[in-house]
Amino acid sequence: MTGATAGRDVFGAVQLGYVVVESDRFADWRRFAADAIGLHVDELDRDTMRFRLDDHVCRFLIRRGTAEDVTAAGWLIGDHETFDIVLARVHEAGLPVVEGTPHECALRGVERLWRFPGPNGMATEIFTRAQLTADPLRMLQSGFVTGGAGMGHLALTARRPEQVRAYYASVFDARLSDWIQENIAGLGLRIRFLRVNERHHSVAVAGLNGLPLNPIRTSIQHLNTQVVSLDDLLAAYGRVTEHGFRMQWSVGQHSNDRELSFYCVTPSGFEWELGWDPIIITPELEAEWAPRTYDSISIWGHTQVGAAVGQRLAQLGHAVGSLRHDDPALVTPWGRGR
Repeated sequence: MTGATAGRDVFGAVQLGYVVVESDRFADWRRFAADAIGLHVDELDRDTMRFRLDDHVCRFLIRRGTAEDVTAAGWLIGDHETFDIVLARVHEAGLPVVEGTPHECALRGVERLWRFPGPNGMATEIFTRAQLTADPLRMLQSGFVTGGAGMGHLALTARRPEQVRAYYASVFDARLSDWIQENIAGLGLRIRFLRVNERHHSVAVAGLNGLPLNPIRTSIQHLNTQVVSLDDLLAAYGRVTEHGFRMQWSVGQHSNDRELSFYCVTPSGFEWELGWDPIIITPELEAEWAPRTYDSISIWGHTQVGAAVGQRLAQLGHAVGSLRHDDPALVTPWGRGR
């Protein structure tokens, strides 16, 4: 970065605003969102659904297609000056930038958006103003924690996790919260947790220890939303199993952000973490925060539900196949630093 874009720290002016999913499993997604997780669902037409958590008209956009994956993550930038800084950084890095069409903006409930490549083929979209609604929420949850910290977080695996960290540090001034070293389903992982505001992390990036492989088919391994009460969390756990969706990890508590959560599998194959009561990095904590390394992802719980040999074989196949693909979002002057 050079000039004005290098001198301004945009940390705190960025939050995760929405996620776009492409899927052909609309009936399953509607049951999963409304009946299991407990979200507000709006069916716009046979090819479009939106899910709400709060007064934003769109937090999840489901579009019909064959990818069965998250295709874009939308990041809300707090003001126009910060937006211009972020956009200039992307231009300086040489990434192609396109403006969203009026129809794309309307579907996402934003005034305007710009799109550029993100890690793992997931587009990064940035916008400054979301459409809000006073229409009452029709959902089974009593509420979700959103506000200035955004709607939740994304977790992904990467062949070159240090470059993914550099991407988010260079675009959004993401800060390192901590690391976790863990063996999950037989895979040795080092996970980096990155924050862009007071949420402990808005992005988690995992890499296989010593191996430039990605065992996950989808662009993200999981996404997280946070409910306002423990009763909400436990009731949703029961609904997920009652409605026949696969539970991946039972209720447990994470070692680093202390969030209680469970993980279930979405109709498109990536996981959904529903959590409650993680730590918040207040300005007082921010002033003295120092990253540390944890040797386990959980203090207790998060036990795998139903070990799947087929799943591990599929992960091996995806890992080998990942060697044949470069990530165009990471071929930038940002390099491997930060």
